[in-house]
Amino acid sequence: MLYGTLQHLDSYRGIHPGVMRGLELLRDTDFSQLPDGKYEVDGDRLFYSLQSYENKLSNDTPESHRKYIDIQFLISGREWMEIAPLENMTEMAEARPEGDIWLHRGPVDGRVLLAGDRFAVLWPEDAHAPGIAVDGKPEPCRKCVVKVRVD
Repeated sequence: MLYGTLQHLDSYRGIHPGVMRGLELLRDTDFSQLPDGKYEVDGDRLFYSLQSYENKLSNDTPESHRKYIDIQFLISGREWMEIAPLENMTEMAEARPEGDIWLHRGPVDGRVLLAGDRFAVLWPEDAHAPGIAVDGKPEPCRKCVVKVRVD
């Protein structure tokens, strides 16, 4: 997992080229003019989704992905994302291979705050439970999730 801020993108030069392109996309795009939905950048190799929702008090099913690296970024609002190595997960709660999402149960190691210009890059070995309300109060959020194909 990589957790950082858009203002320090130069520090990540040399990282996976698709991840770098996704981070630059976050820095350079005015999402306020775009409706929620899926946007292709490089076919199924690099695309992003915009989504609006209200976060929740908890998320007891961390997710993982096998085909894609996730870059999660809050356009508005704030939320906690709980994280853990995938090997910490003790049970498969649900599998949705057509959407490249596996939901798990198991202990998390920590959490990161998504807000402002902070982002999280999550590789297939990173279990993550996003969408958790800060201060125990659900609030509206708008998120961009960039998907970068692993191969």
